[in-house]
Amino acid sequence: MRRSGWVACVGPFLFPWGEAGSRRVYGLVASLAAAGYDVVVAGGAAEPDTVTPLPGVDGPGSISYVGLAEKPPPEAGPLASSIQTLVRWGQRTVRWLDAQPTRPSHVLVHGGQAQYMFHLQRWCRRHDVPLIVDVVDWFNGHHVRGGYLGPLHASMKLALRHYYPRCDGVIAISSYLETHYRRSGKPLLRVPPTLDVKSLTVDARQTAAGSSGLTLAYAGNPHGNKKDLLGTVIEAVSRVQREGASVELRIYGPTPDEARRLFADRPLPDGVRCLGRLPQAEVANALQGADFTVLIRRPERAADAGFSTKFCESLASGTPVIANLTSDMGRYLRPNLEGLVCRDHTVAEVTEAVRAAARLSDAQRTVMRQAARSQALESFDYRAYAEPIGRFFRNWG
Repeated sequence: MRRSGWVACVGPFLFPWGEAGSRRVYGLVASLAAAGYDVVVAGGAAEPDTVTPLPGVDGPGSISYVGLAEKPPPEAGPLASSIQTLVRWGQRTVRWLDAQPTRPSHVLVHGGQAQYMFHLQRWCRRHDVPLIVDVVDWFNGHHVRGGYLGPLHASMKLALRHYYPRCDGVIAISSYLETHYRRSGKPLLRVPPTLDVKSLTVDARQTAAGSSGLTLAYAGNPHGNKKDLLGTVIEAVSRVQREGASVELRIYGPTPDEARRLFADRPLPDGVRCLGRLPQAEVANALQGADFTVLIRRPERAADAGFSTKFCESLASGTPVIANLTSDMGRYLRPNLEGLVCRDHTVAEVTEAVRAAARLSDAQRTVMRQAARSQALESFDYRAYAEPIGRFFRNWG
């Protein structure tokens, strides 16, 4: 790897796998590598402790990664975790940057909130290195530990309102955030969630829709992000089943007890199967085994500011989506092509969408699968953003 003109991508996220932020960062740095940049990702895990090449990226550039242990380990208690995230976050990253034989040409930061940004922004200004921030969410207090009055929410708000607008450039995941940060007057680029869509093998498909009924899938953690209305989906499936349709809902993530709590502590309907958490590498195969994934969210600022990676992963897997339109999904989800659109997030609307999906023929589902995959290749493959991201970074030489 060349160490002149390299980009440091930093933040307390797991890399290359482990959480939604991992996938977001992978897409961005893969685009940078495809544009010819050598990127070192210094993430939040403790391993690897030396810079390690990451294979499999198209382009003249490269990706390597190293763990800086910025993320509190799972065994850390509440006190140790709080000290790490509210006091020390970012210090290890700054020390790592100081230890490099040459300074990066740019620093790209994802996550970390106010404490992390405080240390990183000072370092970049002192060394005259452009700092570019990737903004992917606008948190509501009830989505984070401690609520609206907690220190974590205060840190998030301080980062969103003070530190991010003062970076040298902003990458925004959605039109909502693009509009908000455009007011800062700094260079800005909107990039949706991106994946290695091209390299994802899509099964020719094994459904027999008319005989096997309708199979739906949900993968995620509705207790963690508190945006996904999985209970509404279960209720809709229950209603359509009572009408005589054969519908199976495969839930990846929540346990049966967690799913029941979302269903008002009632017994789960027949055909609702909780299949546990999946390694990230197995998600695509699971999604391909369904006729549709289902993503229902409240139309609130947090949903509009973010952009669901699950939506992009589903289209990339060739699986259309049943969803109400939040964020920029309306740009990519056309009714009866890439999926079915619910007019709102109510049980009645979701039930009607599930009912419509159950009536589709094999041929109609095949057409929608092809449209979903085509949309993902055009809109969510990291290669499609190599040129605009490369041009954006060249703003600073």
